[in-house]
Amino acid sequence: MSSSVPADMINLRLILVSGKTKEFLYSPNDSAADIAKHVYDNWPMDWEEEQVSSPNILRLIYQGRFLHGNVTLGALKLPLGKTTVMHLVARETLPEPNSQGQRNREKTGESNCCVIL
Repeated sequence: MSSSVPADMINLRLILVSGKTKEFLYSPNDSAADIAKHVYDNWPMDWEEEQVSSPNILRLIYQGRFLHGNVTLGALKLPLGKTTVMHLVARETLPEPNSQGQRNREKTGESNCCVIL
């Protein structure tokens, strides 16, 4: 892809778990769900081994957080005319904030309260 990004667009460099990357141009109004659908519909040929069955399981991760489907690039305050890196993963469900740790503690009976030595 050319090094010049249109001033009103955001260039996303998406990285798969395998380390493969591809760049796509998006508008600030595009949502995480729009991007997942676009990537699914325009799946790069060199990502063939990672092809997924549905755009609904594609998730974007930005700065360590899963993006929910309705969040737009503009809402993330991504710089226009620049390249932003995100990870793209196949995952059925999104973790709820802090719920994973809570569920694990309930299963194991652990608590994060106190350690008495």
